[in-house]
Amino acid sequence: MGILSWIVLGALAGWVGSIIMGRNSSMGLIANIGVGIVGAFVGGYVMNLMDRPGVTGFNLPSFFIALLGAVILLAIVNFFSRRR
Repeated sequence: MGILSWIVLGALAGWVGSIIMGRNSSMGLIANIGVGIVGAFVGGYVMNLMDRPGVTGFNLPSFFIALLGAVILLAIVNFFSRRR
């Protein structure tokens, strides 16, 4: 996957993940892209722990893996930000 594919997939996964977690109003485009890209790595790591392929390209299964990672990442952020 090229850098542009990572940015587009990250933006989509981060945006949908922020909607699911209720943080869409507090996040901008750059934050959504960052959450989506880091979420793709987190989702790929989780899938590798279960002996499944991670993000394999610009396709629907990769989007859902990145979305899963973005939701996990936002849940962790929500946990620590509410704790303070």
